[in-house]
Amino acid sequence: MKRSNILAAASALLISAAFAGAQTAEIQPYGNDFKVFQFPRNAIPRIDGDFSDWEIVPDSYAVGIDQMWDDSGKHSDIDRKTLDIKVKVGWVEGFSRLYFYYEAYDNYWDFDQLALRNDTFEIVVDGDLSGGPHIAEQRVADKSHSEIDAFFELQNVHAQNYHFMTPPTPGKDWTMVWGQQQWLKELPWANYAYDYKFEHGQDGVLRFEFYVTVFDYCSPDGPLSSRQSEFYSGKNIGLCWAVIDYDGGPGNSGFWNLSKWHKMYGNASMERVFTLMPLEKRFRKSIEADWSFTRIENTRVVAFRDKSYGEITSWRWDFGDGTFSDEKNPVHEYKEDGFHYVVTLYVEGPEGSDRRCKVWDVCVADRQQAE
Repeated sequence: MKRSNILAAASALLISAAFAGAQTAEIQPYGNDFKVFQFPRNAIPRIDGDFSDWEIVPDSYAVGIDQMWDDSGKHSDIDRKTLDIKVKVGWVEGFSRLYFYYEAYDNYWDFDQLALRNDTFEIVVDGDLSGGPHIAEQRVADKSHSEIDAFFELQNVHAQNYHFMTPPTPGKDWTMVWGQQQWLKELPWANYAYDYKFEHGQDGVLRFEFYVTVFDYCSPDGPLSSRQSEFYSGKNIGLCWAVIDYDGGPGNSGFWNLSKWHKMYGNASMERVFTLMPLEKRFRKSIEADWSFTRIENTRVVAFRDKSYGEITSWRWDFGDGTFSDEKNPVHEYKEDGFHYVVTLYVEGPEGSDRRCKVWDVCVADRQQAE
């Protein structure tokens, strides 16, 4: 058997074992009090260091240091005069991206080294709540898989860990991707911008915006071998972060964690639950017509589904072949003449009316018969 096939089989077994281990440990994400703001499509945040794009995100979406704790045991209370943190997270329909706004005050910004030691904003994201270990040191099958094999086959595969430098030393990369998938930190999969006025050892406020692309399966072989997460309104995802604060000493001066488990950095079951929120009403019309369809395989029958927004009291479907329906979710059979159609849905309600027309989306031709 080729080494590539052996590694693929071993990877599948290792990930299965990791999931089984997470269930055995009965560790589950807890709490769903956190929200991810949905940006309108005409207001997608530009990653350019102009943070005005984030002004439309209400403070109710912000997560502050008061919702974190220092699990290093070095601080029993929060002192905003030494460290203060605010994080907002957003998403956009049609993308598997998470957008972040990070704002922090620190009385001592530590970023004069080229190694990992750096004031750090560390995040872990699990787009499908798969849970379980995703770094080599927390592997379950440690007797049958070496640490190096686990690093190549498990690390960052079903959940991803990033260490963002806040800020990076001049000439230093902006983030450490903790795995073999180094392409994750490059365009189009990620982008970033900083704004700060301080030097190493000084106090001040740092503002930082970025996005990352979330993968349910993130292959070391690259994006073409990977599978992006599917994002939709109301979906719950696993997400967590920590702020590692250095103040010039040999070790960190605090590990401020959003999770109650320190090792959340390598086990997705220890993350928090965030909900991808729907678009807020202020960005929508009172009534918006929309629809989708599914063709019944090897037939000319099409099932239509109403996806309109608002209070709808009547529906009128024009199937584009001279026939109509007043049902909400009709099923229609097309005849032999023609093969692609202009379909329009008209909706009405107490607050108005709207229509949605799609040109030639619906195609019922059987290609094999045509040939």
